[in-house]
Amino acid sequence: MNRGSGSGSRGSGNTGHRDVYGPRGGVNLPALRGHNDALVLELLRAAGPAGLGRTELAARTGLTPQAVSKITARLGADGLIAEAGRAASTGGKPRTLLRLVPDARHAVGVHLDRDELLAVRVDLAGRVVAESGGPLDFGAGPEAAVEAVVRAVARVRDPSGPPLLGVGVAAPGPLDHRAGVMGRVTGFPSWKDFPLRGVLEGRLGLPVLLDKDTNAGAAAAAGAWLRATWPDADADADADADADADADAFAVRGADPEGAEVYAGGGARTCVYLHIGTGLGAGLWLGGGVYRGARSAAGEFGHQVLLLDGPRCRCGARGCVEALCLEAVARGDVPEAARIVGEAAANLVALLDVDRVLLGGRVVAAAPDVFVAGVGAVLAARALDPARPVVALAGAGVAEGAAEMALTPLFGRG
Repeated sequence: MNRGSGSGSRGSGNTGHRDVYGPRGGVNLPALRGHNDALVLELLRAAGPAGLGRTELAARTGLTPQAVSKITARLGADGLIAEAGRAASTGGKPRTLLRLVPDARHAVGVHLDRDELLAVRVDLAGRVVAESGGPLDFGAGPEAAVEAVVRAVARVRDPSGPPLLGVGVAAPGPLDHRAGVMGRVTGFPSWKDFPLRGVLEGRLGLPVLLDKDTNAGAAAAAGAWLRATWPDADADADADADADADADAFAVRGADPEGAEVYAGGGARTCVYLHIGTGLGAGLWLGGGVYRGARSAAGEFGHQVLLLDGPRCRCGARGCVEALCLEAVARGDVPEAARIVGEAAANLVALLDVDRVLLGGRVVAAAPDVFVAGVGAVLAARALDPARPVVALAGAGVAEGAAEMALTPLFGRG
């Protein structure tokens, strides 16, 4: 393969020892065409409505201009990208800018909680375009939950709308993300070894990705960072009509498309998502993606012991964060619950040195200011470094994160 094919790299002309990898990992081999397509789509997603030119895409991927031209022509033919207008001239011919077409494909995310279910449909920018929720009895067993998921997906699905890439399902852990099989969920023995992903794929006729609710929360955090570069879905018509106005609005919002892309795909930022609801757990965004561990068991934040010989936790141990926190919530002492979460979060920050601690879940939603202030105060008191992490509310919910995970294969992060 040579540069004349349009798929060559910027490396050495020695065909036997060419450097086929660009600075962002672009690969110039026909067998990995999908990988390069995903790199381009990811960059355009991060750029927002303002878009990027082919020259910028080539520079950021390390691919040749010929290769980028072929890729963008292919993506345009598939309806995934479109022209976003022209960049201001610097003396030569104005460059054509390209942008993602958010409504080219959609995905569905489902949050299976212990007592409720929420389903959302999102576009390629991660913006929610439909949602449906209701009560769920997780203890009624897997079969009943499967029926509830099928009904919820049907309610948010649009048969005449864009094709669905798949369905992301977020459920209480532990579970085997790779095999799509539920584990021994504390208090719900009937779920052990249930092949939830396979059953749902058979019922829905769509690819299904199964992960822990906390991991979906971490994915939602990355998705929220990206969504900040896009206006509301209703503004897309205006985006098409006036690309220059979109670029101006983008600048006013202070968004950084390159920084957003790095956060979501390149690993320059790290965060931990703490979910406080009917249980406690953590999702870890490390090295540019969700960290699950060797057995999909990472993030059991709620079962670290803070008080030896403390109250019995439903996991069987004593003095777990979850038991202490939920006991404080039950007696109405929310500041104490926040302090407990803060102490456990400080342990996690000391271990992982993350940039951000993001809080979510229904308990946090009921008293967001108390939790942000309480957790932040503990982190400040225990900080070993003046540059302590930011504590903030998560920008999106678990269902949105589940949908984000269903999108990730298209953007090369699956």
